[in-house]
Amino acid sequence: MSTIALYLAAAVAEIAGCYGIWAWQRLGRGWPWALAGLASLALFGWLLARVDADAAGRAYAAYGGIYVACALLWLWGAEGVRPDRWDVLGVALCLSGTAVILLAPRG
Repeated sequence: MSTIALYLAAAVAEIAGCYGIWAWQRLGRGWPWALAGLASLALFGWLLARVDADAAGRAYAAYGGIYVACALLWLWGAEGVRPDRWDVLGVALCLSGTAVILLAPRG
């Protein structure tokens, strides 16, 4: 699986996991939501650990931009709130940083 695919899958797992906990705590959903959220968060950790990187911190830093983009897609698709121009600008900045981290020549 490619780095970008792993990051995207990890982001979906993390957001879904956090939402499961959110739904349990804030929306009054039952404990199965919490258990599903915890399982999804475990999947997130496993996926992120599979990223081929020389250091965990660099893998996590690069993942940040992908996470922000996916979170705004979640905002739009799952919660029905359309991102505004500031959200889009913020995502562009985050993804620019992700690209610098992932594509920088390292010797």
